Amino acid sequence: MFIFGLGYTAGRIAQRLRAEGWHVDATGSAGNIAFDDAGSVSDCASNATHILSSVPPDQGSDPVLNSYSTFPGAQWLGYLSSTGVYGDADGAWVDESSPTGTGRRTARANCDARWLEAGARVFRLPGIYGPGRSALDRVRGGKANRIDLPGQVFSRVHVDDIVSGVVAAIGRDAPPRAYNLSDDLPTSQNLVIEEACRLLDVELPALQTMEEAELSAMARGFYAENRRVANGRAKRMLGWQPSYPTYREGLRSLL
Repeated sequence: MFIFGLGYTAGRIAQRLRAEGWHVDATGSAGNIAFDDAGSVSDCASNATHILSSVPPDQGSDPVLNSYSTFPGAQWLGYLSSTGVYGDADGAWVDESSPTGTGRRTARANCDARWLEAGARVFRLPGIYGPGRSALDRVRGGKANRIDLPGQVFSRVHVDDIVSGVVAAIGRDAPPRAYNLSDDLPTSQNLVIEEACRLLDVELPALQTMEEAELSAMARGFYAENRRVANGRAKRMLGWQPSYPTYREGLRSLL
């Protein structure tokens, strides 16, 4: 396996594969190869049977496909995308047949489409949480917010459920297409924060308006879209079942 961008999620995928006997090379701060070392990247990528990219768009385009457009030796291509490609659905359910490219993640949607055209398995991911990156950590750090937005819901996924979904797609040689990897219970961010406070036995943060919370532009963009993400295709075609089907199991495991 050759991984472009050994970040938080891809790093856990690499850890799982190495434990199963795979040889894994990667670019990124935790990888063993520099992305701009074209010779080393080309050598390793050409020898890899499997290629996975977790590199986000850069200046509106995909840096991996721009620099390394073909992988002649690869039997399998994968790309970690985002459910942000679906845009705002006003709280409705979206699946892999829903329109993409209508929201704030237009660059991501363009990259998503390019990887699909290249024959990749594209894993569309909602909000990712896991060890060191969860509502528990935000509550402990005094950075948790409860925003007064009735009807606002999000989908999320535990990082280890992403790992199991990608590994399942490899093991089953799943056909190249998009797969949503999300949990079974889209819900408001407020309920997740409240569950974290309950587990930690601390008081709830005050309920605030968007203006009172003084959120960053990125955080405000997060609240600007409202959708529920369906995961039926991944379950049917990958034989995947999330180990943490809701935020409750996920937070308890992290506690």
